[in-house]
This record gives sequence, structure tokens and C-alpha cells, in this order.
Amino acid sequence: MKTENHLDLRPFKTKHGVPADLEACHTGVVGGYVVEGHVPADLIVRLLRERPQVVGLAVPGMPAGSPGMDVPGSPAQPYQVFTFDGKGKTGVFASR
Repeated sequence: MKTENHLDLRPFKTKHGVPADLEACHTGVVGGYVVEGHVPADLIVRLLRERPQVVGLAVPGMPAGSPGMDVPGSPAQPYQVFTFDGKGKTGVFASR
């Protein structure tokens, strides 16, 4: 595993094809897929198992209740985990 910290993630996101409207605070590459934002681990496992023809998964923003965004005493907000491809097409991979 390789970890890199960047002050400006824009070039990294652009290089890996993350659509601007799906950007979040974290970007990673796992098993050849881009993982953008607070994507639940079980959905990353599903992505790697199913191997769909997409560039990656994204959870835009930082929705309350997504991994790492739990707020004690506050309810989780519903959010969607999106797929994206290299041509700008997006889809819903899962809803939480």
C-alpha cells in the first residue's frame, strides 16, 4: 500500500477522472478503481468483487452518517454512492 498526502488534490482528482460534481474530501485508488469520499467499506468490497465497467465510486460531500461522519445524538442523513465512468456518465451504486 502506498499513501501520499497532497495539499492540492485537484490534479490527482483530474488525473483519475473524478467528476467535479462528485468530488469530496478524500480520493484513493483501490484495485484499479477510484474511491472518492466517505464510501462504506462493504461497498468497496462489492465493487472489487463485481468489477463493473466504471472508473470508481463516489460519495460527494460529507453526509452525516457516512463512514467517519457519525455525529453522536444526530440522525444519519440518507445519501447515495455513485458510480462514474471516463465519459462523465454516473449512476447510483447504492443508497444508504
